[in-house]
Amino acid sequence: MEQVLIAGQWRDANASSSFQAANPATRELLPPQYPVSTWQDCDEALEAAAAASVKLRNYSGSQVAAFLEAFADDIEANAAAIVEMAHAETGYPKETRLAGGEMPRTTDQLRQAAAAARDGSWALPTIDTAAGIRSVYGAIGPVCVFGPNNFPLAFGSASGGDFAAAVAAGNPVIAKANSSHPGTTRLFAECAQRAAEATGMPSGMVQLIYRTSHEDGERLVSDPRLGATGYTGSRHAGLKLKQAADLAGKPIYLELSSVNPVAILPGALNERGEAIADEFTGSCLLGTGQFCTNPGLVLLLAGDSTDQFIEAVTAKFAAAPVGTLLSSGVEASLAANLQVLVDAGAELLVGNAAADEQRFCYANTLLKVTAQQFLSDPEVMQTEAFGNSSLLLVAESVDQLVQVVACLEGNLTGCIYSDSEGSDDEAYDRIAGEMRVKVGRLLNDKMPTGVAVSPAMNHGGPFPATGHPAFTAVGIPGALLRFGMLQCYDNVRPHRLPCVLKDESPNGTVWRSIDGTWTQDNIV
Repeated sequence: MEQVLIAGQWRDANASSSFQAANPATRELLPPQYPVSTWQDCDEALEAAAAASVKLRNYSGSQVAAFLEAFADDIEANAAAIVEMAHAETGYPKETRLAGGEMPRTTDQLRQAAAAARDGSWALPTIDTAAGIRSVYGAIGPVCVFGPNNFPLAFGSASGGDFAAAVAAGNPVIAKANSSHPGTTRLFAECAQRAAEATGMPSGMVQLIYRTSHEDGERLVSDPRLGATGYTGSRHAGLKLKQAADLAGKPIYLELSSVNPVAILPGALNERGEAIADEFTGSCLLGTGQFCTNPGLVLLLAGDSTDQFIEAVTAKFAAAPVGTLLSSGVEASLAANLQVLVDAGAELLVGNAAADEQRFCYANTLLKVTAQQFLSDPEVMQTEAFGNSSLLLVAESVDQLVQVVACLEGNLTGCIYSDSEGSDDEAYDRIAGEMRVKVGRLLNDKMPTGVAVSPAMNHGGPFPATGHPAFTAVGIPGALLRFGMLQCYDNVRPHRLPCVLKDESPNGTVWRSIDGTWTQDNIV
């Protein structure tokens, strides 16, 4: 039985049962046994995290940055082992996906988070000298991170974006591993613990639990000792956690569900239809469609060019290799949700069948509906079929297409393809006007799959894409604000103020709002 990491020590879990991860490419269970922790483990982790949080209040941003940088270095030193484990647990290609994609992204965002922690501008220090009032975003307290199944490195609970943001904001992290890749998460936690010891972080800076009961998970996110939770995963489980956290008044930042509508207008299809068909097929089937930004709903206007596009993508889906899904749960959920759409009236164009009994997979699938069918039951028609599938919607007019967009739930992304000569401009303006408030990130002439680690990125959106439309899970420094609380100091004596709010700048680089002017200068 693998050990849990609690209060700076690897020790045997207080386990109610155990589980094993499976190799998606063979359906075989992998040898290690991982514990399902009882509440006793959660309680001890919370106690250690609360103690670490108190100690971290006296740590500078530079000290926290040193930990994040040492962690990134240790990950790189152990990259081969991490990639090997992640490959076994996810079936992802070693070189193109893990070593060449997620690994550098993971260490890069850790180092970006370190730079933000060292600089301090993310915390928006604000000083009103006349009123004697000063404020800054400070650490919110211990953060629990629930990692997703589809990004074991870059979004992992002990390595990914939520982890980096929580730590950079000055908080300890309790990592709840995803059951699809517990071994990968364990290797990251080992790196993190070594880095914490090397840089003098408090015991309990990073802790790891593999799995709990649903009841203990809900109890964990609502515990008074916890500051906030970051969660990426299924809508059903996330809403259960949100309900528990909301009842306790605890912040929880969720990434849940998104069909990511892509509107392709007639002028664009006439101009470059074959190229767009290639782009869509590549985007939808990339990583077997297991991206939260996968284009799951394509909006089209009836016509010859649309018919040709549908014919082309149907042929491409039929001819493309069938990728491997992450788990039996993803396979079963994809099949079930596709059947929901078919039962609601969607026409099957290709797929919707088992593909290979030797591995977790399902045939590349395209469904089609009319706009009228969609409008008759928009909630069911927006069922997310997470995986290598998409729903094509054909409207009779721009008016009808605008009606469809107006019925959309909140999404992470929305995209509109239009021609370069301007014939689609009027339709674009009308559709974009409705789509803008439905999506966190609006794209033009570009599939939504990629999510750049950029300060300008919004990987968020209105519910149910996320739990709150004002925050991003990707992009530093914006992602840090989820794990900070606005702390105000009114008439507090100068020597008792946090360094960043004192008259003298702590580093000469932090941007502070002093009497309404953003400056890096000292207060004179």
